[in-house]
Amino acid sequence: MSKENQSQGKLVAQNRKARFLYEILETYEAGIELIGTEVKSIRAGRVNLQDGYGLIRNGEVWLINVNISPYEASGYYFNHEPKRTRKLLLHRHEISKLIGKTEQKGLTLVPLKMYLKKGLVKVQIGLAKGKKMRDKRETIKRREQEREMQRVVRRV
Repeated sequence: MSKENQSQGKLVAQNRKARFLYEILETYEAGIELIGTEVKSIRAGRVNLQDGYGLIRNGEVWLINVNISPYEASGYYFNHEPKRTRKLLLHRHEISKLIGKTEQKGLTLVPLKMYLKKGLVKVQIGLAKGKKMRDKRETIKRREQEREMQRVVRRV
């Protein structure tokens, strides 16, 4: 386990597509406001961060469109709505910094990872700028070159 993973705890979900579609400028660790069945479902690893994004409204940060599947062991009546809007817990100075930066052209908040840290659910959000098509092609080209270099090193 790497040092980064040791400090974060148990990784539950990761948005790998976000690093391909966006250039991540900064990352923040945020707590998330959840109800009981959501926590149980997250511990079971039933989370999808793929289409999620962050939004700042009235000085609060909200996580929108993240799918936490209903917990199967409880009945339908006590379960949660899978794609409900959830509040992210950040310090006031972090929120004010994010407000200033998201108002710039083209910057958005994207969830990168969800993990358990000391028994609490944490979300790593990134301040991101959308990549152009040529940037995506360069990323693919660089990744293929690295794979080819690894193959050559293994053969030797």
